[in-house]
Amino acid sequence: MVEYVLSAESTADLSKAHFEKRNIHYVCFHYLMDGTDYPDDLGETMPIGEFYEKLAGGADSTTSQVNLTEYTEYFDRFLSEGKDVLHLCLSSGISGSYNAACSAALVVRSRYPERKIYVVDSLAASSGFGLLMDWLADERDRGLSVDELKDFAETHKLFVHHWFFSTDLTFYVKGGRVSKTAALFGGVLNICPLLNVSNDGHLIPRERVRGKKNVIRRTVKKMQEFADNGTAYDGKCYISHSACLADAEEVKRLIEENFPAMKGRVEIYDIGTVIGTHTGPGTVALFFTGKKREN
Repeated sequence: MVEYVLSAESTADLSKAHFEKRNIHYVCFHYLMDGTDYPDDLGETMPIGEFYEKLAGGADSTTSQVNLTEYTEYFDRFLSEGKDVLHLCLSSGISGSYNAACSAALVVRSRYPERKIYVVDSLAASSGFGLLMDWLADERDRGLSVDELKDFAETHKLFVHHWFFSTDLTFYVKGGRVSKTAALFGGVLNICPLLNVSNDGHLIPRERVRGKKNVIRRTVKKMQEFADNGTAYDGKCYISHSACLADAEEVKRLIEENFPAMKGRVEIYDIGTVIGTHTGPGTVALFFTGKKREN
């Protein structure tokens, strides 16, 4: 069987050590902060804490996806070594990276017609994207071929659930995901929106919950509702957060309290610089596997 590379993007929001441990390659998005271009390199160039301090202090940040040339050069490196590639992209519902990666794959296929390169739209984001990526690494390690793994990814990607909330809607308003009126109304009444990622990969507000304690409990209730085997769930569970570790740890505490098999198994990661540019500080996201997403 030909050796193949499992690949993803920095927006999977796991640590560099995690990528390396699982033997998963990645390509970096970019962000522009106060006129300086930085790679979204999992906190290497700018530590994540420093990034959020700058955002909170009023720094302006915008993001850019991996472009066609970058993808082409990145893929070419593997195919020129005689390896096939399975590449997982950030959801097409929030980024154009999938289209760019598909275009680059066409270019490198023409150069190496004997090689295989598959590009999969994860329909996922942040550490939910990372959870799917990690799931694929498990199946790769069990011996699936690149063709089998591509089919597995397409079949199982909608079983990854994303539920998240924010206590600060400033950056959601800036990005057009929440209206100014809704944010003002929510601020006055201490409303925290509870959102998820739909089956077509878009961020969708689902509920308006009053108060942080209530929205944390409601987030965990969603896991009870949708996770495999309910409170008997024993699969992967990741939490990501943007400069609000205490809130993430409270979500973790409640999960371990309500899901006995999850004690000591919930993993917490930072929301990276690209996703964090759009959320700003104050977002907590919960990821797990469960019933197939249908809306």
